[in-house]
Amino acid sequence: MSSGFEVITAGIQATIQDLGRIGLAQIGLSSAGALDEFAFHQANRLLGNEYGTNMLEIVFGGVKLKAKGTTTFVLTGAKVDATINNRPIEIWKTYKISDGDILNLGFASSGTRVYLAVLGGFKVEQEYGSCSVSIKEKLGGKPLHVKQFLHFDSKFLSDNRKLPNKYQPNYDKILTLRVVAGYQWDMFEEKQREKFFNSSYKVTGQNDRMGYRLSGEKIASTCKGIVSEPIAYGSIQIPAHGEPIVLLKERQTIGGYPKIGTVIPIDCFRLAQTKQDSQIRFELVNLDMARDISIEFYKFFKEF
Repeated sequence: MSSGFEVITAGIQATIQDLGRIGLAQIGLSSAGALDEFAFHQANRLLGNEYGTNMLEIVFGGVKLKAKGTTTFVLTGAKVDATINNRPIEIWKTYKISDGDILNLGFASSGTRVYLAVLGGFKVEQEYGSCSVSIKEKLGGKPLHVKQFLHFDSKFLSDNRKLPNKYQPNYDKILTLRVVAGYQWDMFEEKQREKFFNSSYKVTGQNDRMGYRLSGEKIASTCKGIVSEPIAYGSIQIPAHGEPIVLLKERQTIGGYPKIGTVIPIDCFRLAQTKQDSQIRFELVNLDMARDISIEFYKFFKEF
């Protein structure tokens, strides 16, 4: 008998994600991949999985699964009320689940994306070097649906592990996104830059895996139009209406709006956990600082 989870309730949107399809933008494919890599990597670290092992990314929760076989799993990311057979369990802590057990996730009270990882990952096929589901490009399968079966190897850890509370993120505090100057920095006058970095913005309801549209102070550029060009992860586009859009992992690969800056990857991970009406601010940092922050982050998880 195959081991895995039978999907009883699929939630709003849940997809298999790994680290995505790297280096394929030249053929028009966005990377996809886990939006909150902090929660993603911590889940694999707690389980002792290989770097980049796939897992479920669940938007807002609302998923119910029935275990066939035995595994060790962990939930990270957004805070949800979760139970095994109606017994409450913690986020950021590993648990053994056995044949016939029911894992039930309520809806997120803090944060937006829950990560569900199992020991060894789910057994799914890759497309273009990744098993990440890209909804926009229809790659890697589809979002979770009722009666789907998620295969895993029947094995478990002998102990439970937990990320200490002091390392668990607080998704409710005002978020400051660190930014390096963008491609069209010189097309924004100093007064417009000062307005941008001294204003507070709100997350609108127009946000998804492609990007987050923000509302607040309108920023003007001297740009009268640019030739479409490749778009980096975290780019902050300023369209004609003047309100910023921060582009994430399923962004279009090219575009023609001026970009005032680029949010560093680690802060993009945190942005992906913000809810509508959350407050956002921006802080300018230099390229060397941004590089050092990213190197330190990935070195920690790759060398563990």
